[in-house]
Amino acid sequence: MALFDMTRRTGLALGFGALAALAVGASAAAADFPDRTITMVVPFAAGGSTDVVARIVAQKMSEDLGQQVIVQNVAGAGGNLGAGNVARAEPDGYTILMGTVATHALNPLILKSTPYDAEKDFAPISLLVVVPNVLVVNPELPAKTVQELVALLKAEPDKYSYASSGNGTPLHLSGELFKSMAGVSMQHIPYKGAGPALNDVIGNQVPIMFDNLPSSSSHIKAGTLRALAVTTAERAPSFPDVPTVAESGIPGYETYTWNALFAPAKTPSEVVTRLNASAKKALADPAVAERMKEFSATIVGSTPEELAAHVKAELSKWGPVVKGANIQME
Repeated sequence: MALFDMTRRTGLALGFGALAALAVGASAAAADFPDRTITMVVPFAAGGSTDVVARIVAQKMSEDLGQQVIVQNVAGAGGNLGAGNVARAEPDGYTILMGTVATHALNPLILKSTPYDAEKDFAPISLLVVVPNVLVVNPELPAKTVQELVALLKAEPDKYSYASSGNGTPLHLSGELFKSMAGVSMQHIPYKGAGPALNDVIGNQVPIMFDNLPSSSSHIKAGTLRALAVTTAERAPSFPDVPTVAESGIPGYETYTWNALFAPAKTPSEVVTRLNASAKKALADPAVAERMKEFSATIVGSTPEELAAHVKAELSKWGPVVKGANIQME
């Protein structure tokens, strides 16, 4: 019995010693972070606003960290493929995700299953920027303000339709939130992407659309689209004369596209802190600020805790909208 106790105590001591060695090793690795290339996964195709933000930020983070931060586009399944890859990656800070409202708020609510838990499988790093959406109409539609549009939709329910980039997308949900809060009815016409949808609004096949402000900007300036309101709480600096939806008679209405950095869950806090500091330093660069201003992105640069609260708030906000619109996808 004494021999068993001695053996057991020795085994426990060795076990604790091994754990301590692992902890010291992990701590040392975190202290040396980064000592090799970091991969920033963009879960969408190249060329979109998320990709543009990623490449701007990655370049400046590379300069600050002394290691390359390369952007890797992993498109598919509405952002789920790339986000799932990061969720399953080694939690060491060398694989991070450029997340969005789609990956961390809408997909978990709309899809029957996702390859990750938006809150549990990621370590938040920083909310980087928010990009306004804009309510646009074809100039032939007899509505020059949000109030006039609401009156038109109430006078003839379901006569008018609105286009979106597809079922369950942020632009679709912006329209559903508008319908709910304004108490109006209009038909949803989903397209395979924002580009084709925008073309049909310009051509007056569909008269109404919620679009990302950057992609509609040139058409608004050219007069081929009429901007009724931006969807953020404050007016967009690039279109100061365009009111917000909230100040146009629908108080509390607010939607936008956002970009944020996430690491896999269990990434060491020291690594998350280093990445957060680097991202915020990148956003503070005057050249970066100018680039973001070009497409009306508002710089945030949050703490990890603020990003975690933001994701929770977005899930709470969109849950009732998804349920009310009965949106469910495979």
